[in-house]
Amino acid sequence: MLLAFALRLACSPSLCAESGAPPPPPTASKSLSLADAKRLAFARNWDLLAAKSDVDIAAAQKIVSHEFPNPTLSLSTLQINLDNHPAHTSYGNGFWDRNYDSIFAVNQLFEIGGKRSNRQRSAEAGLKSAQARMADARRILDLAVSRAYVAAALAEANARILLASATSLRKEAEIATVRLNAGEISQSDKSQIEIAAGRLELDAQSAEAAAKSAKIDLEVLLGEQVPTGQWTVIDGLDQLSSPPALPPTSEAAARRPDLVAAQAARDKANSDLQLQKALRIPDPTFLVQYEHQPQDQPNTLGVGVSFPLPLWNHNRGAIAAAAAARDQAALAAGKIQAQINAEITATQIAYDDALARFRRYQSELVPRSAEVLKTVSFAYQKGGASLLDLLVAERNDNDVRLASAQAAADTATAIAARQAALNVFQQNL
Repeated sequence: MLLAFALRLACSPSLCAESGAPPPPPTASKSLSLADAKRLAFARNWDLLAAKSDVDIAAAQKIVSHEFPNPTLSLSTLQINLDNHPAHTSYGNGFWDRNYDSIFAVNQLFEIGGKRSNRQRSAEAGLKSAQARMADARRILDLAVSRAYVAAALAEANARILLASATSLRKEAEIATVRLNAGEISQSDKSQIEIAAGRLELDAQSAEAAAKSAKIDLEVLLGEQVPTGQWTVIDGLDQLSSPPALPPTSEAAARRPDLVAAQAARDKANSDLQLQKALRIPDPTFLVQYEHQPQDQPNTLGVGVSFPLPLWNHNRGAIAAAAAARDQAALAAGKIQAQINAEITATQIAYDDALARFRRYQSELVPRSAEVLKTVSFAYQKGGASLLDLLVAERNDNDVRLASAQAAADTATAIAARQAALNVFQQNL
């Protein structure tokens, strides 16, 4: 699979420590960073490839708009006698010497009234719109890859947290065995600890399955033919949730590709309207012909012009349809502008909220919960705390760490959404 060439070998513990990502399990043979995932997606994603084809089609339409209509050549021979009348002349009896009326004519259509220029402007706007749509597809793909990668990182983090809690309770169960043999606790106390540890291990297995599903979803975005989910994430949640530097919102909103595409579509619709109006003006077709008819008029040259008479059809229907399409395109551009402003504001609110929650978990709740668990565990080992106190402390600490991981994932997702709203992503990928 092509994905295997972009996946790096699992990082060493020292490198993982420097990057902030946790070391992968010993069985992991492949790992993938967010930057690598985006690079693969930008090269192989199905929707993005389709958007590139739209650009090629628009570029071809631009070529067509600059081409002149081809001239028409007509050849005809008249006055061929079907009876016994002689066709020969004093020049002879060869085909060219007979009294046949042979005509060679060339007709050339000329577009007037601005049709050609309006068609070219329409094609230019269509190409610009297609290019902007491709850029917007890349922006949306960037966000989708980030979300899928964060989901995989969160699932892996949840699995590690649950396994760590289960391991902690297994150690408590070992201590409980010693206390049971000493007659300090009952068999039911020891069994409750083992049951709690078993439940956490099952939850960890579910988290690992969720991580594999998230990885498969990401591989679909990467254009993988046979997704397997057999890889580990390199970038940890702490690294993914680091606040980035972002440009001012006013500058970002103006260069959003979906807005550029809508504005180009509006310009194209306006050019199409002008073209339909210009079609009311008849286009002349000029004629140059050479006629050969021995022997009275052996060689003559003729010129002429023809054009349709606009008596009945004034193209009113096409003009009305083009005007409605122009108005519709203008409304769509205005709607997209309003949606962009709303999206920028909403993503800022979501980012501020997620970052505030994550920072509080990291600075306050996670350390305090770990300290409480450590104190209760020590007291339980010495007989100063009940089994209920231990299980409650263990469950609370597990919940706090899971909530902290969720807050980190929410922050990372909010960062990706904020960057997508501002059209900021790794342009060099």
